[in-house]
Amino acid sequence: MNGEFLEALEQLQKEKDIPMAALLQTVEAAMASAYRKHYGSSEDVRLLVDPAARTVKLLVRKPILPEVPEGEEMPSLEELEELGLLKYEERELDTAEFGRIAAQTAKQVVMQRIREAEREIVYDEFSHRVGEVVTAEVQRKDARNVFLALGRAEALLPAHEQIPGEPYRFNDRLKVYILEVRKTTKTPQIVVSRTHPALVTRLFELEVPEVFDGIVEIKSVAREPGARSKVAVLSKDPQIDAVGACVGHRGARVQAIVDELRGEKIDIVRYNADIVEYLKSALSPARVSTVLPNPADQSALVIAPDSQLSLAIGRRGQNVRLAAQLTGWRIDIRSESQWAEQPEVLPAAAAQAPIPEEAPAAPAKRLRIYELAKELEVESKDLVEILQEEGIEVTSHSSTVSEEVATMLRELLSGGEGTLDELEAGELAVDD
Repeated sequence: MNGEFLEALEQLQKEKDIPMAALLQTVEAAMASAYRKHYGSSEDVRLLVDPAARTVKLLVRKPILPEVPEGEEMPSLEELEELGLLKYEERELDTAEFGRIAAQTAKQVVMQRIREAEREIVYDEFSHRVGEVVTAEVQRKDARNVFLALGRAEALLPAHEQIPGEPYRFNDRLKVYILEVRKTTKTPQIVVSRTHPALVTRLFELEVPEVFDGIVEIKSVAREPGARSKVAVLSKDPQIDAVGACVGHRGARVQAIVDELRGEKIDIVRYNADIVEYLKSALSPARVSTVLPNPADQSALVIAPDSQLSLAIGRRGQNVRLAAQLTGWRIDIRSESQWAEQPEVLPAAAAQAPIPEEAPAAPAKRLRIYELAKELEVESKDLVEILQEEGIEVTSHSSTVSEEVATMLRELLSGGEGTLDELEAGELAVDD
């Protein structure tokens, strides 16, 4: 072996981004395998590399057996080593002596180890980037899935993570959210999403410096991919307007995000600890006149002017549905004329006392399906299917469930004996 061999390894190091030490270890293992294949011996084989002289030597370590008087049996190597009588010598091995089969074995070992090293490097690189947004390039697609180039790795965009109706053309560049990195027998599988609500959050971090720096906080995101999103924002600096910072000069910042999401409309609303004001903001662009909250079951009755009712509900209920997702509250909307004709009796707690101006008590915790799926280490779509089979209306992994439903799901998936039917109807309520 000579300098040409080292140059070949250095070139491989640059192309595959594999450390030289790992390459030398791979070649050493391959040569040891070829040596054993050719000579049928198990002596140690090692590489001796001299970078200054640009030489590589293959050395084999052989034991030097002591002389034994005639008639006596030669002790085993282990016994000689225990007695301190075993010595070794190293001699350079001529690889030209290897047969064709041994050389082929060495080549196979080298290629296999290089592929394994590449897989480990890709996994180590991307396993720490789950939750990030990266730019990928469309390479190919089949009947359901889209495959994207992500540097030297390939990412999978499953059908249920694609924006409905979005075209995926060869060489299109997209920003995607890394959902998970799976180890497989081949290359690691990087699963990405275009529908995850966190994609919107990360895009705002990229476009709005105040969000990236933490001055403006995104409190919640409700999304129907490809159609519309609502984003609740809160400023931690009284001198900075959270909504204005996210919209940007003449809407430049939010428009960049809309363009990235292929025209998906984005409503930016102001977060408020007062649930009455928060619900009013969440239902924008509609203007509502009255909000009657019932913290006991996390529901609210909203009264809207007759002219604003259809806008508050939205096309096919989209606006009120997104507002419910954003706030975590159930929302029932009535027009002023409907309320005047048939006013409902409010719960005793709400009827006896006026609506407090201070912030209401913190609402019961609700979990997004994708958060619960990550906790239980299952696919979001599988949880959606389980809930739908139990008769619970959920539309996507963005839907929320109560803590009681989440606990029952944990028991079901861990082999518990409970069923979702054991919960009361009120406890099974799910916000889309």
